[in-house]
Amino acid sequence: MGFSDVFKKKKKKEFDPLNDAVLWKMKKGWMVDYDSSTWEVIAFNTYDWGGGEISREWQINCGDETLYLEVEGEDEFEWCLNTKIRVSDIGDDLVEYIIEAEDPPDEIEYDGVRYYLEESSAGHYFKDGKGDGEPLLQWCYEDDEGELYLTVEQYGEEEFEAATGIPVEEYMFTNVLPVNEE
Repeated sequence: MGFSDVFKKKKKKEFDPLNDAVLWKMKKGWMVDYDSSTWEVIAFNTYDWGGGEISREWQINCGDETLYLEVEGEDEFEWCLNTKIRVSDIGDDLVEYIIEAEDPPDEIEYDGVRYYLEESSAGHYFKDGKGDGEPLLQWCYEDDEGELYLTVEQYGEEEFEAATGIPVEEYMFTNVLPVNEE
C-alpha cells in the first residue's frame, strides 16, 4: 500500500438487483409478495444452534396480519412460514408440565391436530441479528404427514412462546423489493 492509498475512500460494494434482491438476503424494510399480498419485512432475527448451524427469521407484516418466514440451511434451504399462537391455547398445563418435568410432552394436540415431538434444540436468539443473544430451548413438533409444524420455545425459567407453521417453497415469494441500498 502506497502513501496515496491511505487517503483513498473504500469503495462500497454495488448493490446488484439480480443477485442481491433475493429472499434469503432480505432486510428490514424490504417488501415481498406472498399469497396475492405485499408484505413488509419489519424485523430480521437469527438463531444460533451451535456447531455453525444458523437459522434466519423474517417477521413480515401485511395490514393486521404478521407472519414469520424462517429458513434453515446454507446450500439447500428449508423454508417454513409460522404464525404465533398463545401457549395457553395448546393447553393450560403445558408450561407447568415442562417446568416440572424439565422436558416437554412427546405429543401435543392443538386445534384438532395431534403433533409429535421431532426435535429439541438449545441455542441463542439474536433480535435484529445483533447483541449477545438470548439463550433458549426449542421443541419442534410435526403432524403425522409432516405438513404442519408446531414449535414451543422457552426463554429463561418461565417465559414461553409458541407458533404453528407450514413448509413453503422459495418460489411462492415473488417481487422481492429492497430498500434503497446506498
